[in-house]
Amino acid sequence: MLSIYRNMFRIPDLRNKILFTLAMFGVYRFGATITVPGIDLDLLETFQQQSETGGVYGLLNLFSGGALETFSVFALGIMPYITASIIMQLLAVVIPRLQALQEEGESGRKVITQWTRYLTVILALLQSTTYTWMFRNGSGITGGVVLLPGDTPIATIVLIVITMTAGTAFVMWLGELITERGVGNGMSLLIFVSIISQFPAQFGLLWSQTGAIGEIIAFVILCVAFLLMIVAIIYVDQGQRRIPIQFAKRVRGRRVMGGQSTYIPIKVNTAGVIPVIFATSVMLFPALLVTSIPSNAAWVQSIYRWVNDNLGGSGTGQLSWWYAIILFSLVVFFTYFYTAIQFDPEKQAEQIQRQGGFVPGVRPGRQTTEHLRGILNRITLPGSVFLGLISVLPVIVGIIWGIQSSFSGISMLIVVGVALQTMKQIESQLTMRNYEGILN
Repeated sequence: MLSIYRNMFRIPDLRNKILFTLAMFGVYRFGATITVPGIDLDLLETFQQQSETGGVYGLLNLFSGGALETFSVFALGIMPYITASIIMQLLAVVIPRLQALQEEGESGRKVITQWTRYLTVILALLQSTTYTWMFRNGSGITGGVVLLPGDTPIATIVLIVITMTAGTAFVMWLGELITERGVGNGMSLLIFVSIISQFPAQFGLLWSQTGAIGEIIAFVILCVAFLLMIVAIIYVDQGQRRIPIQFAKRVRGRRVMGGQSTYIPIKVNTAGVIPVIFATSVMLFPALLVTSIPSNAAWVQSIYRWVNDNLGGSGTGQLSWWYAIILFSLVVFFTYFYTAIQFDPEKQAEQIQRQGGFVPGVRPGRQTTEHLRGILNRITLPGSVFLGLISVLPVIVGIIWGIQSSFSGISMLIVVGVALQTMKQIESQLTMRNYEGILN
């Protein structure tokens, strides 16, 4: 591993890609500090002093890299693009036109990418309007602080909405530049940088909270649990079940073809972090709803109070066991759902049979489909339970010890997953260079 860090700067092409990626990180972090026009800086400073660190606000601020706290032009971050990408993936399953585009190859993917960009701008426009409305009316997420007074001109509000939407489009462009000219997936790396940038502040917050109550040992335990969580994520991410495939021998003229054996790798965590993103988005929706939609009806107010007390809708960061149970159940459900989308046993069995292969001991066709489906269901169970536990573990720690923090399972999964993928890409490029040197 250390040799990879040492050698990746010796190759000029790879070194330029890494430096370009780091430069784009600097542009992204610089933009996160620029406040949108029309905001009273004194009120913004008051909001930063009174803002909470957990709950819905803390999670949104973590994913934006602290840009929401400063109400910057990058306050939405890259989340609208990620949401749009997930929506397009789901629509491709039920819309034949999108399925056909995916099968067309590079030309079809370009069309889907363009549609994803349009959807990203639409989602950014809706989210920026929602955020502006909440900051104008002093909702629960803002702690009651009004950053836009009631006499703010409509033109200023429109300018803020357009600025935040344009900021999201610019971040999307930065991500595509990193993917094209840098190293790794640009969108994943941007959200990786956003989360990493908040780690020092979050560890400082944990230290202040544990130190204030005279339990320094709790901070040490949390740090050890943090490291163990990283090890567990890496271990499960690398785990896979290899299904052996044997190809029959075929004689063509004087040549004997086939007769080789290979395997189909099915990862324990086939769905990646997508189920956690789905589940977290579903959990954020009712909390955002109660902070933005006023109502005087008694039954509506009772629902609002329950959401505020149990799902962090008030922005206080206090979550309940209901939140942990519902989040765990949603993660397990979405893991099975997204895994079924990613890996179709019937199509896989047809492809194996078409290529003249078979699973040893299993007949081609329907029995192979049932065999693959059974393995997929069994291996998805521990993967879904693991994702659920990682997602709710920080919530449970916060409930038991009363610690407010923006750390979440999804943030840890994203950080570790993106780091592993990026290092694999760098290592593959180094291996390719070495092979070229041997051949020459």
